[in-house]
Amino acid sequence: MTLDRRRLADHAAGWGFAAPAVVLIGVFGLVPVVWSFVLSFQHTDLTSPGTFAGGDNYAKLVADPLFWDAARRTLVYVALFVPVTLALALPIAVMLNQRIRGVVLYRLAVSVPLVTSTVATGIMFSWLANPQFGLVNAALDAVGLPKQGFFADPGQALFAVVAMTVWGWLGFAVIIYLAALQNVPKDLIEASSLDGCGRVRSFWHVELPLVSPATGFLLVWLTINGLQLFDAVYVTTKGGPLRATTVLVYHLYNEAFVSFDGGYAAAIGCAVFVLIAASTLLQLRFNRRSHYEVR
Repeated sequence: MTLDRRRLADHAAGWGFAAPAVVLIGVFGLVPVVWSFVLSFQHTDLTSPGTFAGGDNYAKLVADPLFWDAARRTLVYVALFVPVTLALALPIAVMLNQRIRGVVLYRLAVSVPLVTSTVATGIMFSWLANPQFGLVNAALDAVGLPKQGFFADPGQALFAVVAMTVWGWLGFAVIIYLAALQNVPKDLIEASSLDGCGRVRSFWHVELPLVSPATGFLLVWLTINGLQLFDAVYVTTKGGPLRATTVLVYHLYNEAFVSFDGGYAAAIGCAVFVLIAASTLLQLRFNRRSHYEVR
């Protein structure tokens, strides 16, 4: 068999193995995106054939104060959720990277939220933070502090959602950071100690720069998930109280399945898609310039 035929056979075998995944991604990923774009130019209630609307849905989106309020809440959520998750995950990963007794159990405990469904997490936090009989308020009352409204308080609800989702995603971020720390060459750490660097200086000047690719990945991944926040809000607050937790995707849900304005909901979906794509491209470009590599 010639080299060209061998390469052709290898390509054919590779595409044969990848074909099921490609078909699934195309059917359940690309087709809905294209169809949503088409729907955004229609007036439709999702139960009957739509009529062409031109740019009416996008004009409505620009003039809709509820959309801009939801966008602002989404950005506030992302601005809190992403840095808090990263700031907690890195020191926890550093501690779990030490040789201490029972470290396997500690790593298992950190990863438990990762395998817990959002519905279960939402129900658990709703009970814990219940204003009347929640354990959190019981603990606050026991130490003489005033009880809080949490999910029932318009001024606290979004922050309560942030706390809940940080807990849910913390294990994932810790695992990524832990893998990155364990991939740092030991000889570099030993060389830094021989040069007089203590443990703290060695971390800041050797390990932290080398885990920057993991930070870049988590920054992109967590931002994408933050901009798509829906299930945590749906389970805990239903967008309330007083729309305090109505983020973009929940606003889309209301327009599509409560108001049955499918065309406008599709326009909101396209706006979210553009926002995610733009933020991802900017972060990837920044990450390429900022991270370090071992050569």
